[in-house]
Parts: sequence; C-alpha cells; structure tokens
Amino acid sequence: VQLQASGGGLVQAGDSLRLSCIASGENLTNYHMGWFRQAPGKEREFVARISRTGAAIYYGEFVKGRFTAAGDDAKNTAYLQMNSLKPEDTAVYYCAGVRHSNYYTRATVYEYWGRGTQVTVSS
Repeated sequence: VQLQASGGGLVQAGDSLRLSCIASGENLTNYHMGWFRQAPGKEREFVARISRTGAAIYYGEFVKGRFTAAGDDAKNTAYLQMNSLKPEDTAVYYCAGVRHSNYYTRATVYEYWGRGTQVTVSS
C-alpha cells in the first residue's frame, strides 16, 4: 500500500486543519492507521490510531479531545481533524499503516508510511 498525507499548512493558534491520508494499491480496511508527528529535534510522537474497522480509536495524551481520527472506506482515506491548534502542535505529521499490532503507539511497528505534511501553528 502507498500512503500520501496532505492537508498541512500555516495556521494561527485556535484554528483547525484536517489532514488526509490517501491509500492506493490496497484497501485501507486492511490496516490499522496511525498518525504521528515529529517536531525539529524531537522524537516521532504518537498522535492517534484508528483500527481497521474504525471501532477502536486511541489518542496521544496531549490531544485532550482536540483531534479526531476517522476513515472513509469509500474514498480509501484516513483523516485527522485537528481543532484548537496550539503552537506546540507544530510538526511534520505522518500517517502510517500496520496490518497487525497491539502496540499502536510505537512508530516502529508500522509497516508503511506516507510522506509527512507540515503543520505550523503561529501564536
């Protein structure tokens, strides 16, 4: 499967963005989809994961209800809706897929990665 993330940009604190992750070559329903982010000089950080069926969604502790992960099977696309953005959310955001794993916060378990999309939040 090939993954392509998009939707990043430059916004002000308090604004919203919706990131998309389009899959090609295979159905997205074959994968648990994760979202990660990486700020300069920092390790890649778990943001969210949505299970293959969409029944189980997990978020990083810092999200605190601001972000929502979702999937659209018909469009073979995963989404990350980000509201109430803060300057500390500035990072490159990645989507990733894994067929089987319970360790959804670990970047190393994900098999496929999309190219990142830059999110910059100004104060």
